[in-house]
Amino acid sequence: MKLDLPEPVDYILEEFEKSGFEIYIVGGAVRDLVMGKILYDWDFTTNATPEEMLKLFPEAYYTNEFGMVGIPNDPRPFEITTFRTEHGYSDSRRPDKVSWGKSLKEDLKRRDFTINAMALRKSDKNTYELIDHFKGKSDLAKKLVRAVGDPQERFSEDALRMMRAVRIAAELDFKIEEKTLNAIQANAKTIERISKERVRDELLKTLASAHPYEGIILLRESNLLEELIPELEKTFGVEQKSPGRHHIYDVGTHSLMALKYCPSTDPVVRFATLIHDIGKPQTFKKMPNGTLTFYNHELVSTRIAKRISERLKFSKKQSDKLIKLVRWHQFTVDEHQTDSALRRFIRHVSTDYLADMLDLRVGDRLGGGATETSWRLEEFKKRLVEVQKQPFSITDLKIDGKDVMQELNINPGPTVGQVLKTVFEEVVDKKLPNEKKDLLARLKSFKSN
Repeated sequence: MKLDLPEPVDYILEEFEKSGFEIYIVGGAVRDLVMGKILYDWDFTTNATPEEMLKLFPEAYYTNEFGMVGIPNDPRPFEITTFRTEHGYSDSRRPDKVSWGKSLKEDLKRRDFTINAMALRKSDKNTYELIDHFKGKSDLAKKLVRAVGDPQERFSEDALRMMRAVRIAAELDFKIEEKTLNAIQANAKTIERISKERVRDELLKTLASAHPYEGIILLRESNLLEELIPELEKTFGVEQKSPGRHHIYDVGTHSLMALKYCPSTDPVVRFATLIHDIGKPQTFKKMPNGTLTFYNHELVSTRIAKRISERLKFSKKQSDKLIKLVRWHQFTVDEHQTDSALRRFIRHVSTDYLADMLDLRVGDRLGGGATETSWRLEEFKKRLVEVQKQPFSITDLKIDGKDVMQELNINPGPTVGQVLKTVFEEVVDKKLPNEKKDLLARLKSFKSN
């Protein structure tokens, strides 16, 4: 292969070769090079021990027992790992014992998927030999994620690999090879042994991928979704079609379609879109006329969203966003709404998440079978922009307590607050513009009172 690699990468390869060591580019970097993608992370493997690497690169560091040496590089350090073999995985995540390996093939066969088990060796200037013991290039061409060797063994070694299979498939728009998928289905329950933080990270990476809808479909097909979010699995088959209702899908299918059409690329917004109706099974009622209702489902959904965020160890910021979006997604889009109603909606959602909420609504509408354009929604967006130009609280006024005291020549006290409240109400009612000169002029009228 003819490749023009970055100068620091070539320098590392040359330094190892000059010292008589084997050195290979491995992992996702090789996969992405074969696919012609831009690289951000570089991983290497070598027969040099960490101690020998530290002699070659004095600026390098060695901080773990798995043979990985880091070489500083901007924006990400290079990671170089000694050939190794691994033994025993009692926690389904980390090897109980790591031994230095003797060959590249021995090192590659312990890796997760064939498309990640290729290696590149420099053979001449800008020329590299692709080493592909497990037919990873063929699987790239077939768009398959396939476990190296026996998939049962790979997933028993590290149960998180099941989530990684789904995430990589979602990122690349690949399928999971049949035996590999069957092994995930058979081992899905072992995901409970993995720390919730790691599971959360893989889930959010899947949702942040180019194909989040397909990723969630794969999670469901692999039985992982039921283990991770059993509350969502219960929404499938809960009917929504009824007289006077616009829905054409059951709750679970609608949730998937809402995710598919959500325009946001934020994984938390996408997740909120996916679970916004998760409380509907608990609020389902069928009226005598056949109409289906889900009164207060947003409140139940909020409680479930909070529980899920705690279970998956979401950060405080992630949890706050998720819960607010789920709680207030059931808002009315009506051209007859008052400014006060719009301001109340913005206060509930917060200006920080307003665009996110609108993205959720777009997914919700299109995922329910609505038309692509909505003049009401577009008008609603314009009015939200306009209403935000008005003050939301007394602190948004262009005057403050000091102005009141100075203009009225009074000391601090209840009167200051009463005057500001009166002025604020007049601004909200559009009887007075929120401009300093106009507000100061209004203050003069209080002198005569």
